[in-house]
Amino acid sequence: MIVDSQIHVWAAETPDRPWPAERMSHPQRSAPFLPSDALCEMDAAGVAGAVLVPPTWEGDRNDLALAAARAHPGRFTVMGRLALDAPDARDLVAGWRDHLGLSGFRLTFHTPALRRHLDDPSASWLWRSLEDSGASVMISVPGMARALQPVAERYEGLRIAVCHLARPIGGQDVAGFADLDDLLALSRFAHVSVKASATPCNTRDAYPFPRVHRHLLRIRDQFGAERMFWGSDLTRLPCSYRQCIDLFAEALPGLSEPERAQILGRSLCRWLNWTPASPGSGARSP
Repeated sequence: MIVDSQIHVWAAETPDRPWPAERMSHPQRSAPFLPSDALCEMDAAGVAGAVLVPPTWEGDRNDLALAAARAHPGRFTVMGRLALDAPDARDLVAGWRDHLGLSGFRLTFHTPALRRHLDDPSASWLWRSLEDSGASVMISVPGMARALQPVAERYEGLRIAVCHLARPIGGQDVAGFADLDDLLALSRFAHVSVKASATPCNTRDAYPFPRVHRHLLRIRDQFGAERMFWGSDLTRLPCSYRQCIDLFAEALPGLSEPERAQILGRSLCRWLNWTPASPGSGARSP
C-alpha cells in the first residue's frame, strides 16, 4: 500500500478565485494541477492515497483540496493551511474535526515573516491549541530544523511531521544535507516524525539517486521506519513519479521489506488514523 504524504493541487486564478497579490511562492507548473490530474498520476503509479497540501501561491485557502477529499474520501485526505493571524484561526483549530476530509494542518515557516511564529511568545496559543485539539501537524522549516526544537520540547502531546526532511530550499547533495544533524537531534522526541518527501529534488543525481542514500539511512536509523513517511511533492519532481516511489521500494539499500512497507504508507496511515481505498476506487475509508 503506497500512500503519498504530499501532493499540491490548485486551480486557475480567476476573478472569483483570486490569488494573493504578494505571493510567498510561485506555481510549480505553468498549468493548474487539479485533483483529477492527481488521481490519474496516482492510478498510473499504483498510489492508493495521498495527503493533499494546499499550496502557498493560492493563499490560505483549503476549498479545492477539501472538495476533493469529500468527493474521493478513500483517496484523499487534507492537511489544511492555517492563516495564523486570521481572527478565526483559534476557532478553526478547535473545530478542525468538523471539517470533513481534514486530518490536521500544514504550517510553513519558509520566510522571515513566518519564521517569527516559531519564536514569538504570543504564538504560544497556536501550539497549545493544536496540542489540545489532537490535530496532527505537518511543519515546513527548510534549513531550520534547530528552530523547531523548543516547540518539540514544550508540547510533548503535539504530533509533528517535519516536511521534506527540513532540507534547505535549493540545497543539493553535500550542501543540501550539511545541517542534517539538526534534524536528527529531533529524533529524541517520540512525537516528532519526518516526511521523506521531494527527496529527488535534493540531489543532482538521476535515479537511483545514490548520493542521498546514506543520508536517508541515517534518518531511518534515528527515527525508525515507523516515524518516516514517504512523499513526492509530485508537481516539482525532477524525475518520474514511479522513480520517486522506487527510491524507497527498490533502490535504497539496507531496508527490510517491512521497513519499505512502513515508509511507503503504513506509518503515515497510522499517524493520520486514515486508511485509503485501493487505486481506482471511490469507496469511503473506514
